[in-house]
Amino acid sequence: MNPVIITYITYLIISISLTVWVAKTLHKNGRVFLVDACHGNEPLADSINHLLVVGFYLINLGFVVLALKAGEKPNDLQEIFETLSTKIGWVLLILGGMHFFNLLIFSKMRGRARNELTPPPLPTR
Repeated sequence: MNPVIITYITYLIISISLTVWVAKTLHKNGRVFLVDACHGNEPLADSINHLLVVGFYLINLGFVVLALKAGEKPNDLQEIFETLSTKIGWVLLILGGMHFFNLLIFSKMRGRARNELTPPPLPTR
């Protein structure tokens, strides 16, 4: 089989699997933060969580597809591994960046929700 096709197939399998795994992890564990940020409104938290996951998939899978053709075409086994390591490394960096971006959003939402629950300071005399 052609080394380029082997590289493409391997890259897609690994990249899509990583994207799905990270998205499921964010969806499952992010729900707790969103329920807290939404003052216990679980339907709203679930809706926001679902929308965040859809956006996460669109951005990451879009990057995976665009990066498929980028870079040198491998001719042998060594170049296959080098190409895969570069492409998958970029996917991991993008996934990590998106993960921290999601954490930042959750943190801001949670902080805002906590501030809304904090009573105003007592007036001074």
